[in-house]
Amino acid sequence: MSKIGVFPAAGGLGSSIVNHLAKIVPASQLILIARKPENLNEFKQQGATVRRADYEDPSSLEGVFDGVDVLMLISYASFEIDFRVKVQRQAIDLALRSGVRHIFYSSLGFGGDLEDHSVAHVMGAHLATEKYLSELQARDSSAFTYTSIREGLYSESFPIYTSWFDPADPVSEITIPHDGSGPGVAWVKRDELGEATAKLIASYATDPAAFPHLNKNLLLSGPLELSLNETADVLAKAVGRPVRIREISVDEYVKLPQHGDKHTYHGVDLAREWATAWEAIRRGEAAVVSPLLKEILGREPESFEKTVSDLTR
Repeated sequence: MSKIGVFPAAGGLGSSIVNHLAKIVPASQLILIARKPENLNEFKQQGATVRRADYEDPSSLEGVFDGVDVLMLISYASFEIDFRVKVQRQAIDLALRSGVRHIFYSSLGFGGDLEDHSVAHVMGAHLATEKYLSELQARDSSAFTYTSIREGLYSESFPIYTSWFDPADPVSEITIPHDGSGPGVAWVKRDELGEATAKLIASYATDPAAFPHLNKNLLLSGPLELSLNETADVLAKAVGRPVRIREISVDEYVKLPQHGDKHTYHGVDLAREWATAWEAIRRGEAAVVSPLLKEILGREPESFEKTVSDLTR
């Protein structure tokens, strides 16, 4: 019985993956690793092994992947490039040293139809990590295999693409460096990404030889592409008042007061770097509707409108 590791296991996507894994494999098969392991007590009581580790504490990663056969490595939560790549490579190296045979990596749904380039700064570390996995595997094909899952843009993440639009305190005008026209975004519910990812992991763990996605990048995206204007229309319907997009320059965006420290990582304001996401959307990088999510779930994925409606009830 393959042991499945998840790291970090207690964040947004990680929690969703773990919740769904626990429904389809015995808890005793799980090794759950998190910065705050106490958040995983429910699964520990069910028989899962729980360990502590933190991307930002390199010493905590030593030996933490021991006994793991299949690792779900969730990307470091940031949109820095250099630091993010550094800590993710370190985790990969230590996982392989511990004998992990297959690594699933949570990438992001920019880059169009699985292209190897993107203008979105936030995609930089993901592309570098995908390349690192590919190079390591090519260097020694018998050492391990991998699958990089480009998780589509979460429906729940709309605030960061709409200048922090808050349904509890809605504004009538969303000011972003984009005119709102298409191409747009194939928004996808985060918990459905977690469910599909869990099913992929369980499928590999059950029968590695039959797994069809070895050493590949996959895209899981939502069922419908919405322009940012259409996205604003959905938000307007949810809050019961008109909402429109007004295009501003990147320089103006960087100075918006509502950012606070939301774009700041390790003391560096990356608001200008974040603005490249709208250029990526403009070029169609987030617009690809992949059929794979529907195939894995066995049903039509939830619409952006339904997710937003539920969030704003």
